[in-house]
Amino acid sequence: MPSSPMRYPRKWEWPNQQKIAMTINLAMEAFRFKSQYTQEGRPGREDLFSLSYARYGAKSGIYRILDLLDETGLKGSMSINGKAAELYPDQIRAVVEAGHEPVGHGWENDMLTDDADPDAEINEIRRVTKAITDAGGVRPIGWTSPGSAGSSNTLSFLAQEGYLWNGDEADDDLPYVKTTAKGPMVLLPRVNTPTNDLAIWIAGKNPPSVIWEQFKDTFDELYSEGERGHPKWIEIVLHAHMAGRPTLIPTIRRCIAYARQHQDVWFARKRDLAEWAMKREPR
Repeated sequence: MPSSPMRYPRKWEWPNQQKIAMTINLAMEAFRFKSQYTQEGRPGREDLFSLSYARYGAKSGIYRILDLLDETGLKGSMSINGKAAELYPDQIRAVVEAGHEPVGHGWENDMLTDDADPDAEINEIRRVTKAITDAGGVRPIGWTSPGSAGSSNTLSFLAQEGYLWNGDEADDDLPYVKTTAKGPMVLLPRVNTPTNDLAIWIAGKNPPSVIWEQFKDTFDELYSEGERGHPKWIEIVLHAHMAGRPTLIPTIRRCIAYARQHQDVWFARKRDLAEWAMKREPR
């Protein structure tokens, strides 16, 4: 175990002096033209196979993931497209009733925010918020834009609409608070690339074992930093239509079991991290 101090300038701590925080980021998505997996791309036209691939999340995948989280006793945060909330209210209600956090995630996952149309963006935030609240009975306070592709107005609009946190950045290992024209917003940067089913398994075309290898190496390094007084945060990302397939579940179970073998790990939802960050760094 390295004994030399870290040259890490930012001072941080988790509740009860935990050495590392771990979150599970879920996703229930719906699309207009195609999902992230396609056999044949035809821009501007519906890809029926690709859309059917996405529907697997609502028909089968979400239940397998919920079973895994019940088995392991963990609570996650689920990014939900407004269209998915409208199409699959029973599934969204099951997620919320199991204690997982609903998170706003745009209306359709393949339609990105247009910086040039702020009225359309604020209306979409309101529409998504209502759809998720109507489906699950709980109002979201976190938001991640499809593709993390928010606009220059997104943070202010979210603060105006009563949101606490946003997950569109990738510029830190830890949460931080940013001042917007409409109030403070907690930024929860994306720390999930090594354990993201889309990036590593589907887009990366790697076997599931690569997710395990990257999770273990990342966890070990961050846990070591926590032991030296600089606690960090690790996240696993599970899309219902990807990780909800049987192929990946054993690997995710292995990752969770490995983390559970360690002491001083804070298993939290993303809203828990955001609420903690706001207490530590109020604006």
